[in-house]
Amino acid sequence: MGNHDDALDLVQDAMFGFVRSYANRPENEWGVLFQRVLQSRITDWYRRSTVRGRIFAWFGGSGDDEDQRDPVTDAPDPRRDSPADLLLRREQGESLESAIAALPLRQRQAFLLRAWEGLDTAETAKAMGCSEGSVKTHYSRAVHALRELLEEIR
Repeated sequence: MGNHDDALDLVQDAMFGFVRSYANRPENEWGVLFQRVLQSRITDWYRRSTVRGRIFAWFGGSGDDEDQRDPVTDAPDPRRDSPADLLLRREQGESLESAIAALPLRQRQAFLLRAWEGLDTAETAKAMGCSEGSVKTHYSRAVHALRELLEEIR
């Protein structure tokens, strides 16, 4: 999303929607159902931001509040890493983010749900609304694509 506050708002909105719709479901289904609600909210957000971007571009504005600086992010790092370490870590993080963003949507969803959220194949299939075989295919393709894209970082 590019903005931490927008991401938190989106997760909070997904939680409210999840509670409204699925609070009476068995607890063992909550993880998968929440992931599905969250993925829907993310897709909706991207669609709205695309439309909003087109409208603001047409009127000559950006629609972003990037001019405002966050004092928390400008605070010094208490770990006191060297500037070279910070630069390397930032470049690696940016490379990873751009590599994940370059993946097709279904591959990105499968990778994030499996690798970062820790869902198994069945839970990921439920969250994505597809078969377990499709999840395996999307995940495998995502891993291979990321290895290829990130080979230079090693």
